[in-house]
Amino acid sequence: MSEPSPAPPDDRPNRLAGWIAGRRTKWIVLALWIVLLAALGPLAGRLGDVEENEASSWLPGGAESTQVVELQERFRTEESMLAVVVYERPSGITAADRTAVTEDMAAFRGLPGAETVQGPIPSEDGLALQVLVPLTGEETLVDAVDEARELAQRGPPGLEAHVTGPAGAGADQFEVFESLDGFLLMAAGGVVIVLLLLIYRSPILWFVPVLSALFALGLAQSLIYLLARYADLTVNGQSAGILTVLVFGVATDYALLLVARYREELHRHEDRHEAMAFALRRAAPAVIASAATVAAGLVCLLLAAMNSTAGMGPVAAAGVLTALAAMLTLLPALLVVCGRWLFWPLIPRYDPKYLQPEAYEAEHGVWSRIAALVGRRPRALWTVTTVALAGLTLGLFSLNATGLSNEGMFRERTDSIAGQEVLTEHYAGGSGSPAVVIAPAAASDRVAAAIRGTEGVAGVGPPQTADGLVQYEATLRDPADSEAAQQTVERLRDSVPSEAKVGGTTAISVDTNEASSRDNLVIIPIVLVVVLLILVLLLRALVAPLLMMATVILSFLAALGASALFFEHVFGFEGSDASFPLLAFIFLVALGVDYNIFLMHRVREESQSLGTRRGILRGLTVTGGVITSAGLVLAATFAALVTLPLVFMVELGFAVALGVLLDTLIVRSVLLPALAHDIGPRIWTPSRLAREKPAEETPRVHQLVR
Repeated sequence: MSEPSPAPPDDRPNRLAGWIAGRRTKWIVLALWIVLLAALGPLAGRLGDVEENEASSWLPGGAESTQVVELQERFRTEESMLAVVVYERPSGITAADRTAVTEDMAAFRGLPGAETVQGPIPSEDGLALQVLVPLTGEETLVDAVDEARELAQRGPPGLEAHVTGPAGAGADQFEVFESLDGFLLMAAGGVVIVLLLLIYRSPILWFVPVLSALFALGLAQSLIYLLARYADLTVNGQSAGILTVLVFGVATDYALLLVARYREELHRHEDRHEAMAFALRRAAPAVIASAATVAAGLVCLLLAAMNSTAGMGPVAAAGVLTALAAMLTLLPALLVVCGRWLFWPLIPRYDPKYLQPEAYEAEHGVWSRIAALVGRRPRALWTVTTVALAGLTLGLFSLNATGLSNEGMFRERTDSIAGQEVLTEHYAGGSGSPAVVIAPAAASDRVAAAIRGTEGVAGVGPPQTADGLVQYEATLRDPADSEAAQQTVERLRDSVPSEAKVGGTTAISVDTNEASSRDNLVIIPIVLVVVLLILVLLLRALVAPLLMMATVILSFLAALGASALFFEHVFGFEGSDASFPLLAFIFLVALGVDYNIFLMHRVREESQSLGTRRGILRGLTVTGGVITSAGLVLAATFAALVTLPLVFMVELGFAVALGVLLDTLIVRSVLLPALAHDIGPRIWTPSRLAREKPAEETPRVHQLVR
């Protein structure tokens, strides 16, 4: 076999790639990461200190209910949250029960901010008692609610007690978020380690990508802590939890792509430093484009009206960019430092035969056969897969993304939910979660009359005044999280004077649904345009990016439709959070395009020497295994969210995992390559590749696989 000619100048590793993988400079890269983590690492553990899980951190900015939350601060010296302690005896409240509740009230006054305990308030049917306990201090809320529950449950036998209301429900949510990061780190890390062991078939190689991902996560958490502490970035438990899953999944994806390319180059180069430099040179553009696509899509969330959605954008984008930095600097340096033995027992050795394309293709038997099938029947394949995905979109008629009730937020029945059920049975449905109306004090009488005259209002509390304002609390007849209560709030807003503001739990739901609908209409088109522009710049073509976007959108709609069917008929969920479609879109479109980028970037590379149709088949053959592995890892990582008790996180994790599998196994493996093969060189319009005569139509000498 004759020796190949030297690589052309434009195919030699660039200076930066050579520096990262250099014999001496690799140690500098490692030292920089160690210094960076030593300086910023301790801040990662303090991310929970800056999380904002109170209502205002989730509300739509500028909404009427948000303004009420801000105005309520004038009526109290310290921000408080109402806990409703409800007692029930099915046979009727006894004198001993009343005595025990009175003793509980005295004990409740020792809780933070609970000096003004109100009650006991008997129900009309004589079966329940209600005590209102205002609690202050976000950091101590969970402990205060737990103590209140312990005190209330010491009553006479047969007297059931529950703590509900905003404080009870908030404490249940806080408890979930407090344990979220650690649980997800273990779940995501465990999934990644198991899959890497199966993919690499090496007992040691998995450690390097996982270590690099941990470094990336630590750096991301440190940077986000600084942004939250000094740049007013909103971080809550939800975005912090998704950050863990996203960094692990994305970092592992990039690691799989780089390690696979490095393994290729180790067969072609005796020097591992040179092999890594070539691997970086060839893999980096696709990885950078992938990260740019995901980060750009996430940054678009800053345009959201919902504070929780807007805050998630930069949090998740920071995670993606730190994952990119770690996988293009730290991971290559670690791999080169450790040497070829990391791949044991399947150590890639230098062999000149791998300089010929056929030798490397022989190692991809399954994907060679899939590529051959795509080459023989492209039109039939893309037609069948398109029809199948279109069929799954019919499930969208089952999607009910109008918000979740308090009961529907959790997979299990919490104490606050049990308490709310007791309140609904024995008191006005909105008891414990009143509508709050704030207006100028001069309009007090008109406001009170308007509230009393509104259909659906069961009662109005006494006025409270502060700083020239008056506040009324209106108890609604229907449960605060019901559609009927939302209609009452809308009528209330129409009936009160224009200078009055209506807020409270139900008003928050109304404004959240409205803001989420607005975000869908505004952000989704912007994300589509941003992602398309990145693809056009990467591929220097127009038709191929449009094909990629069309297939990913179809995959997203199919995943959403199939997920809706599972939510309703398998999980039995009552619906979805109003922000679910937008977040599912952001993650699925951005992450789904990733795999198309990995494929089409390699296809374009191969097409320059082999022609478009042969380039498509070669690209599918040599990337099929690694991209499928990456998709399985990312899907499994997001699937870790399904184990959580929060319905929103379960739904998001399930939908993203299903969508990633559809993108990996159907769109990238069959639909996109079949479409591209059927269209041929025109997919590169208007670039030079579209104007050249396809290589498969003329005999050509095989060039080196780049």
